[in-house]
Amino acid sequence: MIEFKLLGIGILTWMVFLPVLGMIAVLFVPKSAEKSIKYIAVGFTAVMLILAAIMLSVYDPAKAGINTLAGFQFVEKMTWIDVPAFLWDGRLKVEYFLGVDGISFPMVLLTALISFIGAIASFSVKRNEKGYYVMYLFLVTGMMGVFVALDLFLFFVFWEIMLLPMYFLIGIWGGERREYAAIKFFLYTLFGSAFLLLVMIGLFFSSKDPATGLHTFNMITLMDPNTFAPDSLFGVLNQTWRLIAFAGLFVGFAIKVPAFPFHTWLPDAHVEAPTAISVILAGVLLKMGTYGMLRISYSIFPDGARYFMYPIAIIAAINIIYGALCAMAQKDFKKLIAYSSISHMGYVLLGMASNTTIGFNGAILQMFNHGTITAILFLSVGVIYDRAHTRGLYDFGGLANKMPKYFSVLIIAMFASIGLPGLSAFISETFIFLGAFQNQFIRVIAIISVLGIILNAAYILWTIQRIFFGNLPEKWNDLKDINARELISTVPLIIIVIFLGIFPSYVLNLMTASVNQLVNFIWGIN
Repeated sequence: MIEFKLLGIGILTWMVFLPVLGMIAVLFVPKSAEKSIKYIAVGFTAVMLILAAIMLSVYDPAKAGINTLAGFQFVEKMTWIDVPAFLWDGRLKVEYFLGVDGISFPMVLLTALISFIGAIASFSVKRNEKGYYVMYLFLVTGMMGVFVALDLFLFFVFWEIMLLPMYFLIGIWGGERREYAAIKFFLYTLFGSAFLLLVMIGLFFSSKDPATGLHTFNMITLMDPNTFAPDSLFGVLNQTWRLIAFAGLFVGFAIKVPAFPFHTWLPDAHVEAPTAISVILAGVLLKMGTYGMLRISYSIFPDGARYFMYPIAIIAAINIIYGALCAMAQKDFKKLIAYSSISHMGYVLLGMASNTTIGFNGAILQMFNHGTITAILFLSVGVIYDRAHTRGLYDFGGLANKMPKYFSVLIIAMFASIGLPGLSAFISETFIFLGAFQNQFIRVIAIISVLGIILNAAYILWTIQRIFFGNLPEKWNDLKDINARELISTVPLIIIVIFLGIFPSYVLNLMTASVNQLVNFIWGIN
């Protein structure tokens, strides 16, 4: 167990609440000082990114153990709520419990990176900047908290904190149908949260910490089968309720992924959201769903992970193929990328359904890679929309000669999305299919899912042809190429995409030990 403090405060607390300090600083700046507000937001997210780099330099990838405290690093633990319980024998105890392992640490790095990139991309917002950045920084706190919380109650608090600012960021600063998209996002997510809350309450009342004899929200303790009496709600004698709980958690998290048939909120949210919020949405928020499955569903109910691996694989295949087919049918550039995200998150689900080490490694790496690649794609859509005020794929042509820098940025991201060897997604998708083929129960589904790769290449190449080649309409003769600010927000991501395509072990080494422990835990291997 590694601890790391700055000024007597744990580094994870800094990571979670630095955006709140930035939010407070923004509140004290006059509304008219737009530049100061923007620089404060960029500054605080930059410090977050620096702290993430410090964590990366200290992190020990050899430490693992998803159900032992020793397997987590940068741990912070203290009592948050401790009150007597009058309706049952015991106390209501909630802990401020933070920590990371190989499953969560890549997501912490991704969140810090995308939050910083999103703050720079937010410079395109031109109205009520003060309110926008207050909501933006509050959103970052909620996202980071989800990935580091090890108390189930605290996890749920951060999960819900994320909902409110995202609702306002879409509903106030979005496009023409922003209210509809925001309400749809809110209702879908709230519906999923109800399932999480019910299972969370059930886990609390059916558990007893072996050390204290009290009901607990401690995730690590809940991963120990001895926490539940055999005849309790989620004890070994109540397999039906354990499977129902796993299914309930899956629905709650699947909405966030989003998995078919809970996906319909995503295209509307993406199309109406500002560019930076689309980047955050696809780059980080979707990963909260698959992360929640790994951290809670798979770790607390490993029997459910084994039982439902075939249905999860089927849903993954539907996501991959259906999402790709929908992307092929789009005329709106942003909507095409939104459906592409649905398809690519299907790969993550397929890797998770394999219940194999190589499949899980591929799934987590794909979560990271998709976050960086899709961020470039949405930033690129924002570039062209800011200039032309249209996202229609049939409205352009010949932009390769008119905007060569823009062409270079977008073509790398698009080839990475296809899974071209030498770029990051190739490695993660290969690992996912290797893991799925390794599991004989879902091998046929994996074979069917390969069709998604062909469809993905088809709509990406079709998009490249429509936008960059052919004759440029005269009305676009005055279009300016990508500027310095836009390059600052995209080039670092391109470097990461290329670097991880050549040296994927840099991220894989962070997660492998923890993933091995999780797979062994699911299959009951000591």
